[in-house]
Amino acid sequence: MDTHKVGSDTTVLADSLEVPGLGHIPVNAYVLTAREPVVVDTGLSVSDRDFVSALGEVIDPADVLWIWLTHPDRDHTGGIFDLLVAAPRARVVTTFLGAGIMTTERPLPMDRVYFLNPGQSLDVGDRMLHAFRPPLFDSPATVGFYDDKTRICFSSDCFGGPMPTAELAESGHANDLRPDELRAAQLVWATVDSPWVHVVDPVKYRSTIDPLREMNPEIVLCTHLPPAVRMTDAMLETIGMAPDADPFVGPDQIALEEMLKAFEPGSTPAAAT
Repeated sequence: MDTHKVGSDTTVLADSLEVPGLGHIPVNAYVLTAREPVVVDTGLSVSDRDFVSALGEVIDPADVLWIWLTHPDRDHTGGIFDLLVAAPRARVVTTFLGAGIMTTERPLPMDRVYFLNPGQSLDVGDRMLHAFRPPLFDSPATVGFYDDKTRICFSSDCFGGPMPTAELAESGHANDLRPDELRAAQLVWATVDSPWVHVVDPVKYRSTIDPLREMNPEIVLCTHLPPAVRMTDAMLETIGMAPDADPFVGPDQIALEEMLKAFEPGSTPAAAT
């Protein structure tokens, strides 16, 4: 895990997971040190991560007043309940649907929840955070936001892309890749994470990109991409290509057996039935 600043008051808590055949998927959370401090997502739900300790290197968790949950998938909620204990004044910004999805495993305390829908805004003391639904998403509860003070867009899963190394995933920047490499990575992610993009009306889909173009953020911070600075136009062009990209087809059982064989030299794959 790596911690580094982006801009004057935003910090990346960068993690990653290796996915065979795809690469290293960045998994970022963020700290926005506004007058009312905001934590954006809370990391991976795996046993060897301690999100609150990592957060404590950036800010006293007790000072956190808002936890913006971009959506309730397990790679966004790893430290949320520990953080609610460590940050007793904090409220979780989510949607009605997001809170509902959380109840299928462990419900959020409803007196700590703040419902905010796309199109609404949150006042955090020294700026407004403007909620929107990103063009690409894998959860109907997804809500990103635009920080009108720093011109940073927090895009949740939209614009993600696997990186070739863990070092680049956790400590790099999106422009460390050649433009063609970044485009290929982002199109792979778009088809993995938002497979519906192949079956919707491309014209209607591309119209959902227009609000981001009008927003024109200087920096895009995605959960699954290193920070992207002054790259918005190119990345919007890329996600506009997603409906025409090749659909993702994951490994089948034969491929899985080959992977297992590679990890256990000398073993014989199980016969398919």
